[in-house]
Formats: sequence, structure tokens, C-alpha cells
Amino acid sequence: MKPIDLRSDTVTQPSAAMRDIMLAAPVGDDVYGEDPTVNELETLAAKLLGTQRSIFCTSGTQSNLLALLTHCERGDEYIVGQHAHTYCYEGGGAAVLGSIQPQPLNFEADGTLDLETVSKFIKPDNFHFARTRLFCLENTHDGKVLPLDYLKAARRFADDHGLMLHLDGARVFNAAVKLKVDVKEITQYFDTISCCLSKGLGAPVGSVLCGSKDQVNKARRWRKVLGGGMRQAGILAAAGIYALSNNIQRLEQDHDTARALAKGLADIDDIHIDVDSVQTNILFADITADMASLGQFLNEKGIRIDNSNHLRLVTHLDISRQDIEETIEAFRAFF
Repeated sequence: MKPIDLRSDTVTQPSAAMRDIMLAAPVGDDVYGEDPTVNELETLAAKLLGTQRSIFCTSGTQSNLLALLTHCERGDEYIVGQHAHTYCYEGGGAAVLGSIQPQPLNFEADGTLDLETVSKFIKPDNFHFARTRLFCLENTHDGKVLPLDYLKAARRFADDHGLMLHLDGARVFNAAVKLKVDVKEITQYFDTISCCLSKGLGAPVGSVLCGSKDQVNKARRWRKVLGGGMRQAGILAAAGIYALSNNIQRLEQDHDTARALAKGLADIDDIHIDVDSVQTNILFADITADMASLGQFLNEKGIRIDNSNHLRLVTHLDISRQDIEETIEAFRAFF
């Protein structure tokens, strides 16, 4: 039996159709710019996200780091959420490799950063301070979708303060599907966008960084410096093409299964979850039980969860409605 893996949407397996496309992909040397499938992916991604260019990266961590290195020089600063992926979960790469100072701020409940608060942390033009150059947002954040009105205001704010604006859009297509808009309605406000292919879109590896021609050219040099220059990478790029061509609209199914899971768990007295807060494919809950014991119990039934202090469950293309029912029943059995 296949496990019911709810730890993340990064655990998806490539489908048979995706594997067939990968097997048949024409390839070349991408460092020379000669891999036709990589070139096709980069053209497709730029078109879909509404930018001049894009570059294929090994991971979202790499594409976010390329954006930071592209926008900032040594001694510059970027403003970011306290629990944002670019700050909290990417090994401190901006500081370690770019000598870029992070200025983390607390998120609001809806996943935004309060712009008035942000304005107070923009450093004066004075040699005592790091130069604030970049403002980073994340969409989705903890499964929450940033409102379009907020994004418009953030763009105006960045322009007024002379900042560049980067989007960690690892799940930006989840946001677009939730809002029922073309993804360009979101990405139009940003200078650069990082978009993962290996989460809900179901590719086995990869991310794209999208932006202007000059920004992507600079990012391409930094990708080489970071050891990210791949050779016959079309085998991987083909999976990204399949994902972008076939797996965007089906994200709505993941949102539906997440909500069904939230509703089922909310009926259990020892689980506290705000069903209305579940907007996309990620849900959080508080439980009155030991997480390690719960994790062990579920694992014995073939259900995998992340054993952190709070219950975080993520649905994806390998999770069916039957899997949701089995999971709810397993939680009921434990409690």
C-alpha cells in the first residue's frame, strides 16, 4: 500500500505521463544554452508569469537566493517576514553567501507584512546603516493567499521607497487558483518571482526565477557561481513543462481535499482548527495530545505527518478523497 503522506506537497511522485515526457525529452548542454527542453521551459514560465525571461533552478531555495543576490550587494538589506521561507528555512544563504542583512518582521494574521510597520524599518541613507534595497513577500504564506489589493499597495509602497519587490511564489499558482485569476494578476506587481515546480505542480525537482532580461542574466551568472549550472537538464525541465501544462487547474482538487480534511478533523473534540482559515492545500491545527505519540500511531497505519509542535497537514496530487477519509478515521481512533 502506498503511504498517505501529508507532510508536504514536495513528496509527490511523477506520474506515468510525466515520466514518459521526461524519457523522450531532447537534451543538450544547458551551460552553453543548448538544451532545447530547458529553453522551452524557461520560455513557457516567463510567458505564464508575465516576465521577459526566466531561469531554471535546482530548487526554490536556489531561485530565492539568486533573486536576493541579483537585487542586493554586500552590505545591503532585505525586509522579510519573521517566518518567511527565504529567512527562516534557507540556511541563511543571503547572509552566508551574499553578505546581505535580513530585517525580519512579524507577519500579520493574513500573511501580509504591515506596510506602515515596514516603513519604520527602512534604514536612512547614512553610512551607519545597511542599505535597504529589497522587500520580500511570500504567496501563499502558511497556505494563506495575499489579497490583490494588498499586492497593489505593496508595489506602490516599494516604488515610493525606492525598493525592489521579490515574491517567493513557491505556491503562487495555488494563490491564483484560489482567487480564480490568471497568475499574472499576482505577478504583475513584482520585479522577480520564484516559482516552485516540485510542490503542488508535481515535478520531481526544480524551480524557476522569473524577471526582466537584465535580472535573469545576472541571476544566470550567480547560478553558475553557486554550482547550479546543469548540463543535459532537459530531462528535468520536461517534467516542469508537463507540470505547467497539465497540473495548474487541478490544484483546486488539493484545496478541496484540504478543506474536507479540516472539516473532518474539526469534529474531533481534541483537535482545534479554524476551517475557514484553510484557503489552499495547507492546514494547521492545535491538538491536546503528544505529537510524537500521534505520529507513531498514524505511521503504523501508513499515514505520515510532520511531528512538530503544531499539526501541519498538506494535501497534493497523490492524496485522494479516500485517503482523506482514512486519515480522519485514524485520527478518531487515536483520540
